[in-house]
Amino acid sequence: MTFTPHGKHLIAGQWVESDRKFSSEPAHGQAREFSAGTVEQVDAACRAAEEAFWSYGYLPSEDRARFLNAIADEIEARAEAITEIGTSETGLPEARLQGERGRTTGQLRLFASHILKGDYRDFRHDEALPDRQPLPRPDLKLVQRPFGPVAVFGASNFPLAFSTAGGDTASALAAGCPVVVKGHSAHPGTGEIIAEAVQAAIKSCGLHPGVFSLIQGGNRAVGQALVQHPAITAVGFTGSLGGGRALFDLCAQRPVPIPFYGELGSVNPMFLLPEAVKARGEAIAKGWAGSLTMGAGQFCTNPGIALVIDGPDADAFVNAAVEALGGIGSQTMLTDGIADAYRSGSRRVAASTGIRELIGTSCETREAAPYLFETSGEAWLANEELAEEVFGPLGIIVRVKDTDQMRRIALQLEGQLTCTLHMDDGDLGLARQLTPILERKAGRLLANGFPTGVEVADAMVHGGPYPASTNFGATSVGTLAIRRFLRPVCYQNMPDALLPTS
Repeated sequence: MTFTPHGKHLIAGQWVESDRKFSSEPAHGQAREFSAGTVEQVDAACRAAEEAFWSYGYLPSEDRARFLNAIADEIEARAEAITEIGTSETGLPEARLQGERGRTTGQLRLFASHILKGDYRDFRHDEALPDRQPLPRPDLKLVQRPFGPVAVFGASNFPLAFSTAGGDTASALAAGCPVVVKGHSAHPGTGEIIAEAVQAAIKSCGLHPGVFSLIQGGNRAVGQALVQHPAITAVGFTGSLGGGRALFDLCAQRPVPIPFYGELGSVNPMFLLPEAVKARGEAIAKGWAGSLTMGAGQFCTNPGIALVIDGPDADAFVNAAVEALGGIGSQTMLTDGIADAYRSGSRRVAASTGIRELIGTSCETREAAPYLFETSGEAWLANEELAEEVFGPLGIIVRVKDTDQMRRIALQLEGQLTCTLHMDDGDLGLARQLTPILERKAGRLLANGFPTGVEVADAMVHGGPYPASTNFGATSVGTLAIRRFLRPVCYQNMPDALLPTS
């Protein structure tokens, strides 16, 4: 299947243009022109989504599941074309795009299966007690219900799984909420072909065309208009701390505030406990190097920090990490802007007091090679900037003087997506001290693994305390993600004929 982008927005079933244009900046291949969104187009898409909600939000679960599966089928039907344009725009290898496409369709099918089970409705029933004294109890039924159109901002680093028909879109549609997507300008052609797949599914399922719209590009006013449109009832976002915080504030400042589910970033620290380092420090170092540089380090779960107690075993770990990372060459980053930010962040870390550069590199254009630094526990505790994410394959080894200092650093951490304990049986006592701290700091705790790779499953949590995300009670991956777009409604003494059935 050959795909040539036409550069238009999909709004309520129609492909429409705008006068202002922007050009894609592919890693390789032909640059193309795309329409840039306008405030007026945002309004049209949001109004259509609100109109669509009155039918889509009340569809039986079977019909919504059929729609989600149809989207997955249409994406698979365009598999080769998606890989071709995705690799061109992002520079990601074919295998990565193919795997991400499978994850994207897998999410859609998982949510289809999930809503058919009905558990997501969290149905609860307190039967009436008319004879109870001193007062009778009415009949009470609780059901989780969708609450309206959702805005989704596509992610730069996942052109499929966290973008147009990614996890936020899939979970919102599963809940019964129409979606308006603000496409990411790093991969507009990829967004367009996925939108075509969604549109085809809408037509085949006979749904209101306003159930999904895609608006490409546009300036900050377009994003602001989307989050502040009165029809929008929640926002899903994956991106930078600065951009996410700005949108979060806009959501809070609305006349009617709405929830903002932002996944904003994390340094994902690893705590290397003494017995594990002594027994297999070299293997841990090699595994870390692979995780740190996977996808040019452009994963939100990239483990950028390794804490190890200073001494001979730490020396051996550091040497193994230097050797492993030294053999990894440069990789193409997703955009010129991300590459520039990586270079800037690397310079900031290198200039920090108490930092020693172990591996330096010269990164040009969109190419990025690993950086590795080390510092002391004292220097880390004295410099909060070292805990700021550098998006890319940059690692910092923190040599702590003892277990008490390791615990102090854990207490100082800001919110994280993940925290990891590398431990053996002899480390269990220290692990017991750290675990209560780390579970307050992160949404996912790992033992003896690496956090890159987020399983799409019922028990997964991809979120965490701020600034990892803006809502520590939510996840953007796994079936629990649907709860972000539902709210509980209690029905008192309502006849069954008026109760929602799915």
